[in-house]
Amino acid sequence: MRQYRDAHIFMDLYKNLIRPLLFLADPEVVHHGAMAALKVAGPVLAKFAPKPDPRLARTVFGVTFPNPVGLAAGFDKNAVALPAWEALGFGFAEVGTITARAQPGNPKPRIFRVPECAGLINRLGFNNDGCDAVEGRLQRLRESGRWPAIPVGINLGKSKIVPLQEATEDYLLSFERLKGLGDYFVLNVSSPNTPGLRQLQDRAALHELLGTIQGRNTAGRPLLLKIAPDLDWQMIGEILELVEEHKLAGIIATNTTIDHAGIPAQREQQGGLSGAPLRARSTEIVRFIAERTKLPVIAVGGIFDGPSAREKFDAGAALVQVYTGFIYEGPGIVKKICRDLVGR
Repeated sequence: MRQYRDAHIFMDLYKNLIRPLLFLADPEVVHHGAMAALKVAGPVLAKFAPKPDPRLARTVFGVTFPNPVGLAAGFDKNAVALPAWEALGFGFAEVGTITARAQPGNPKPRIFRVPECAGLINRLGFNNDGCDAVEGRLQRLRESGRWPAIPVGINLGKSKIVPLQEATEDYLLSFERLKGLGDYFVLNVSSPNTPGLRQLQDRAALHELLGTIQGRNTAGRPLLLKIAPDLDWQMIGEILELVEEHKLAGIIATNTTIDHAGIPAQREQQGGLSGAPLRARSTEIVRFIAERTKLPVIAVGGIFDGPSAREKFDAGAALVQVYTGFIYEGPGIVKKICRDLVGR
């Protein structure tokens, strides 16, 4: 239990000293600095990675996870720090969102903290190096012998310049290029920051997308769908029907929300809201899905500690992911959640 006590001490240090200093700087500058540090330190940190607690291991859609707490897509967009995530105690890491074509994303500034409610607004727009560059990076990591022992998910999105009617071919290009490198794959059709993307959640468009990708998924890689929290119950029900029809491995619930109710007026920005304000809606959707299907659900949205993670598991989640919680709580968040789960 020493590793859990150390995590608690470090979290206090982070929240009382480190975070106030980081929050004085632009969020994206801080993020890039953190990623650069993790990229360099990852291989060293990996040598000191904590031994997984076997009581937390679980197998979901045929993949074994040493613990059920993962890094959500959006943090390590270009798969530059995979060894570091294992060293920080994550049970899995999802990289991306990756698009077929490299793209810079939306104009800056595009990340905004909302500390009054432990939230974050982003309108990044799938900024990433593109599937060719990421494939090369992952191949080199694998050949180096430093590939992490934890499962790696790959999150795929649509290139901004590609018309919606050509979206399926665009996703397929990324999937074909990367399909040998991930333990599971996620089709992201729910970001609010790529114009028109959420229209791919409509029945006809989603039917075409899921059918085509699964038709080329000859190796049977687990394929999941990430949905928006702003859908109504009827739309979620229709999506579940399609997911089951095309034999997907699971659902990720949820992406960021465009519902900014409760955000202080002086903090309002266009983009997707994540963090504590999303917690209740995300849990509602996880429960709705779990009551209607046996498909595994990966829950993301407002997870900051043990109780908020347990809320998702109690609602029916098989795994959870953190993103904004990592920013507000610091690198010790995973060990803190795992300590709570072990104690339970």
